[in-house]
Amino acid sequence: MERFASRRRCLIPENFFNIRPLLPSLPPPPLHPVTGSPLVPEDLRAIFAPGFVAHEAATETLVPVPAKAMEVLELWRPTPLVRAVGLERHLGVKSRILYKYEGVSPTGSHKSNTAVVQACLAAADGVGALVTETGAGQWGSALAHACTRFGLRTKVFMVRASFRQKPGRKAMMNLFDAEVVESPSASTASGRAASAGDPDHPGSLGIAISEAVEEVVTGGCAKYALGSVLDAVLMHQTLIGQEALAQLREMGCEPDVVIGCVGGGSNFAGLAFPMLGEVLKGRMKCRFVAVEPEACSSLIRGSLRYDNGDCAGLTPLLYMHTLGRDFVPPPIHAGGLRYHGMAPLVSHCVASGLVEPLALGQDEVFRAARAFLNAEGILPAPESAHAVAAAIREALEAERQGFAMTILFNLSGHGLFDMSAYAS
Repeated sequence: MERFASRRRCLIPENFFNIRPLLPSLPPPPLHPVTGSPLVPEDLRAIFAPGFVAHEAATETLVPVPAKAMEVLELWRPTPLVRAVGLERHLGVKSRILYKYEGVSPTGSHKSNTAVVQACLAAADGVGALVTETGAGQWGSALAHACTRFGLRTKVFMVRASFRQKPGRKAMMNLFDAEVVESPSASTASGRAASAGDPDHPGSLGIAISEAVEEVVTGGCAKYALGSVLDAVLMHQTLIGQEALAQLREMGCEPDVVIGCVGGGSNFAGLAFPMLGEVLKGRMKCRFVAVEPEACSSLIRGSLRYDNGDCAGLTPLLYMHTLGRDFVPPPIHAGGLRYHGMAPLVSHCVASGLVEPLALGQDEVFRAARAFLNAEGILPAPESAHAVAAAIREALEAERQGFAMTILFNLSGHGLFDMSAYAS
């Protein structure tokens, strides 16, 4: 078996893959946060660009990638699919371990896939600026880069814990002319409420989302962009899994298990959903494992119910696994996974038994990241390292039981901006 898969231009999918038409059942619909009625597209247009709303409402299995977005995406796509021979040797296992490496994007993570599409759609709709939140900074960096490509202004509310831990990410966003605001901030009512009585509040993605949405609603001249959770964002990320399927076929193998870390769920869904589609069609047999941090384990510790995607209750009510919108996660180093909820589609797949949840502790995750660095020469982002740790668990368990398997995981980003986390 070859160590490196082909990266020919023809492997880039021309369409996004929408899992919804293939699922045996669907999650309950999002509800309006004020009326409690099912959302209609007009409700979403109050904060999102019309083109994005059309993607969110898509009912087709295949949705075309906009041509102008493709011109940017092909700068780094298709991304590498690599057999982790060094890691296999380090572990002493017979199983094959493969990873899809999204860290080759301009800002170093999978987030650029949807950022480019959202900026492209917004520009086509005549939007002048996008406002968003970011946890560890990957999403904010990706959107800032995408907005420069399409002539849009960018404002990013960055969770305080990461704002202080990861100054390199802030610097990158500034280089793309983005305005970066520490969250909770004093510039919004939701930010002031969150930090009342605690000026050193670590912040959370839920709070930062509230601030970004409030900015859009009260400002009136910008639209909101979201880096995970919603169906359209997950759909944009399926470029990852579609490419991986084509590359795996060229390499002559199929995975026995597919693994990704989950905070909001987009990088996991991006790799897993195209393969889940093959499973649902009866063309593949495969397990799917969604890995989250023990400190913020919505799939295992949370409840499946309606909840807001933000802390102030400004966003639609989503039927998802949630720890509660008021939950403030500990300031763990995997800032991109510090979210109280989960994508409704990922939650539904877990509840339906199609996806297995797994929660891992930070120490095990960082040990896995160090092992991967020494074996493969790539330092994973702390978020992505959760998938590395789960892959190592699978390989060692298979070895203990005396069989070999093929393990595929999403290495969703590099950790070169996370050195302070690794140092501490």
